[in-house]
Amino acid sequence: MPPHPAASYPALAGGVRGADELGALLGTVLGALAAGARDRGGPLPAGGPTAVDAAVRQALGGTALPGHGSGEREALAALTHVLAYGATDPADPACAGHLHCPPLAVAVAADLVASALNPSLDSWDQAPAATALETEVVAALAELVGFNPQLASGTITTGGTESNLLGLLLARDRTGPGVGRHRVLCSEAAHFSVRRGAALLGLGDDAVVPVATGTDHRLDAGALDAVCRRVSAANDRPTVIVATAGTTDLGAVDPLAACADVAREHGAWLHVDAAYGGGALFSDRLAPLLVGIAYADSVGLDLHKLGWQPVAAGVFLVRDAALFAPLTQRAKYLNPADDEEAGLPSLLGHSPRTTRRADAFKIAVTLRALGRTGLGAMVDRCHELARYAGERIDRDPGPGALELTAEPVLTSVVFRYVPHPHPAEPAGRRSDLVNAELRRTLLADGRAVVGRTDIGSGPGSVRLKLTLLNPHATERDVDALLRLVLDAGRAVERDL
Repeated sequence: MPPHPAASYPALAGGVRGADELGALLGTVLGALAAGARDRGGPLPAGGPTAVDAAVRQALGGTALPGHGSGEREALAALTHVLAYGATDPADPACAGHLHCPPLAVAVAADLVASALNPSLDSWDQAPAATALETEVVAALAELVGFNPQLASGTITTGGTESNLLGLLLARDRTGPGVGRHRVLCSEAAHFSVRRGAALLGLGDDAVVPVATGTDHRLDAGALDAVCRRVSAANDRPTVIVATAGTTDLGAVDPLAACADVAREHGAWLHVDAAYGGGALFSDRLAPLLVGIAYADSVGLDLHKLGWQPVAAGVFLVRDAALFAPLTQRAKYLNPADDEEAGLPSLLGHSPRTTRRADAFKIAVTLRALGRTGLGAMVDRCHELARYAGERIDRDPGPGALELTAEPVLTSVVFRYVPHPHPAEPAGRRSDLVNAELRRTLLADGRAVVGRTDIGSGPGSVRLKLTLLNPHATERDVDALLRLVLDAGRAVERDL
């Protein structure tokens, strides 16, 4: 009898044999990860896109789909090495440009488990334990937000963009057809995904009505109420208010309780985008910033920010499971009614996605391993580093120094390098040129990842940003990073 052809196929990850095979491959992965990081030598590879593109093409051997494969170990070693070499390493203290956290080792290990077992949360029979785990994780996080865990529900999402989209979708469909257009009200500093979500839902991106912020960069509740009244007077509907708990740049938290009062007055749905600031709920020190979040109809959190999870680890919560009704779907091959009546639960109606990996598993492992206290201590440490950085940056600097834009609220620090005056160039334009170029210089050299944003508009608006999410970083690391920025600014000035 001829041998079964499967004998020549690569091993599968599941089952006892798969675990043995996976264990054998882990040595290859770990060795290549370490070698790639050593070759990179800093927070990102030097040489910019040209150097990285060349390295990737070389590792692929000229094509991503060869006629004949090179074998599992060679492919895994070569491509792991180039990915590690060409990575931006969020665990490096000089990598502080984005809300891109260094993931916890225990969460990465848990993520491997989810990948190996490959449960899919669109039906119970594909993910029995994962379905139960996600339900428990959602209940715990709903309680953290202040929702009644017996009534609340939620789902794991890919991040804030999907969570914001879900909030808008449920708000739109709750109100149903009526006179006038749906309007979405949010802060001028709200995340761009609010406008994108409105467009995707067919509301039009012009359905989003920005509301003025105060000098503290928080949405002004009086202005919000006035805009709601203006929308209603135009025979449109203030369908949803999106309050931001932690703006991407400055970390500002809108007055959530006041926003809830306005939403209640005008019959609007209140969605709180806490993708960044939601991590403050782990901290006794910072949780008061989010007072009023429990009055929301829906909340979005991102634990791949101040939760130290591998992406993706977004969470979308609703105060009442019944609010998920617009997503209810019946697929006979996934959640037949008689199966649910017999006690087999289904999460299909909690997400716009069908196939959905068990991202709740790594969150469950992390919550159990560290608890609220452990995560809160990490949040507090990053907040301390941001405050330290703010103290080290001048409030009233002269030329050739760094200038702080606003006091840090969470873990981000916004500032700029102040160049010397130039007789042939307006001060604002020169500031923008120098700050933009010094950041690109640091990136091209592979020395540091510093963020960039605009505060205000017109010449002089370009700012630099540190987003400090590494609790292992030290004050000395912060000093070194600021020195890199200062030196780069001075060098750019000399070359202009």
